[in-house]
Amino acid sequence: MARQRKVTQQTVADGSRLTGCVTRTHGRHHYVTTEDGNIYEAHRRGKKSDVVVGDIVTCSQPSGGVVAIESIEPRVNLLYRSDEWRIKELASNLTLVACVFASRPTFNPKFVWKAIVAAQAADIPVLVIRNKADLADKAKEAEDFLSSLQVLGVHTLSVSTLSDPENARKLLSKKFAGERVLLMGQSGMGKSTILNVLCPEAQARTQEFSEALDLGKQTTTNTTLYSAVFEGKESALIDSPGFQEFGLAHLTKIDVLRAMPDIADCVDGCRFYNCTHTSEPGCSVKAALAEGHIQPERYAFYCELVAACEK
Repeated sequence: MARQRKVTQQTVADGSRLTGCVTRTHGRHHYVTTEDGNIYEAHRRGKKSDVVVGDIVTCSQPSGGVVAIESIEPRVNLLYRSDEWRIKELASNLTLVACVFASRPTFNPKFVWKAIVAAQAADIPVLVIRNKADLADKAKEAEDFLSSLQVLGVHTLSVSTLSDPENARKLLSKKFAGERVLLMGQSGMGKSTILNVLCPEAQARTQEFSEALDLGKQTTTNTTLYSAVFEGKESALIDSPGFQEFGLAHLTKIDVLRAMPDIADCVDGCRFYNCTHTSEPGCSVKAALAEGHIQPERYAFYCELVAACEK
């Protein structure tokens, strides 16, 4: 696996330009890695706060010795979450979003669903990973949830990174080969352990979740991109801090419907062309729900997202 080099203070000639990828952010502090493997501390010109991990940027060298980010190349995509107060960008130029969950600490199905909706709305493929598959506690619940995702056409994978790291490494390496992957999930689901299995040089700290609170302790404090080689292909893993809520306030009703094929596949036949599939008469989605073709939990989730769009 490729190892990230230590951040260097190497000077670039005045007036020169260099292009690189943003591989780490912490507030307004960024780190840019160039093609030759050098890593530079960087700040955004003009005190802007629009830089995210995964961005391809053009930088200049100011007299102080720290690279200044002058411009950001157009992004292929951008994954972010939002609520009514703010937007939080997660990463850009992704080829895969890997959402991790486990039976312990107790996972929130809506978190995974929202991650899938956000990724699909941004046209990014999704892989849902069930970690800690060896745990007997609430195993049936986790297995049933994974099966329900498979019915929806979501790609899934089960691993046990602690009890069987070699098999986990083999399975994950195959899925991640040649991809730029964002690892995300609720706190305590084992993202850092997955990162340690795949990129030991990351030296990510892992902690046991709090049994008393049934909440995972956040071990990752900033978003970082790690270069790697899987199955002989240049790849990248982006580790992001765990969080408990995944807001989708930025999505429209059309975004929500497009990202939920189990609902969208049932819209033909509605009486009204502008049917929201929540309260209108003659709705084919509500008919499909009554006939058992749509999971009640998924329909309730759809209605929740649509209601949020109307605020």
